[in-house]
Amino acid sequence: MTDKVIGFVGLGQMGRPMAGRLLDAGHRLVVHDRNPEAVAALVAKGAEAAASAREVADRADVVLLSLPTPAIVREVALGPGGVIEGQRARTLVDFSTTGPRVAAEMAEAFAAAGRPVLDAPVSGGKAGAAAGTLAVMVSGPRPAFEQLEPVLRVMGRPFFCGERPGAAQVMKLCNNLLAAAALVVSSEAIAMGVKAGLDPSLMCEVINVSSGRNSATQDKFPRAIIPRRFDFGFATGLSHKDVRLCVDEAEAMGVPMVVGSAVRQMLAVTAARFGPDSDFTSVAKVLEEWAGVQIGGAPAG
Repeated sequence: MTDKVIGFVGLGQMGRPMAGRLLDAGHRLVVHDRNPEAVAALVAKGAEAAASAREVADRADVVLLSLPTPAIVREVALGPGGVIEGQRARTLVDFSTTGPRVAAEMAEAFAAAGRPVLDAPVSGGKAGAAAGTLAVMVSGPRPAFEQLEPVLRVMGRPFFCGERPGAAQVMKLCNNLLAAAALVVSSEAIAMGVKAGLDPSLMCEVINVSSGRNSATQDKFPRAIIPRRFDFGFATGLSHKDVRLCVDEAEAMGVPMVVGSAVRQMLAVTAARFGPDSDFTSVAKVLEEWAGVQIGGAPAG
């Protein structure tokens, strides 16, 4: 694939470091984003700028997407001036989290033009995108996956989830539900412990060598909550979107999500209280306010 031109649309918190890794690996890259500063940063590293998603698809052999919402993915991929109107690109790879129904819709639309779509949502956050250690969950035609696997390995470890469109999206939604649930319930437990006089760092140490250990106590609390930075790198609005998608898809399949619905509600409360652009670790601040405690940092007041 080193002789192929790669297009990248969506240079946000995840897309920008992922695109940067492709440049570092020696790939020729054509990029587009609504934010001119994000484009300029990649151009300074050797990328070529394009004025639209369609222009990216006119100049690249494969187009990669990393976009925040299903509606934006639809617009960029299928709308006027979108990737589907491009004349050169033969394959679309979508790293966004859209849910399986949007993935199936895109696969059907591109299949009519004889072009495969790989649904490839990622997990691992900004740190994983920068380090190339993302989990890349992929579904779609296996020949397309095998052809592009070297490119995907630049971003992290690919996991082929099957040829059915949207299978990787289901995998991603399940993962993100678990991550959000761990954050919410850990916030409840640690707020309770702090109210009882326990040190939150000690609590995490104990939990992390005990049966309650999870991604929040191992990473999010020590890194973003206890130091009171609340800067883990994932927006509350996006986490709420992912959990909402998961619960909606589960209900459509006839799978009850009692706990998932409660997690969705907690993220909705956090977004209403601190804004959708707040870091999703701000859910701990909701519990602090309700419990009348402060987790970590200097003593309140």
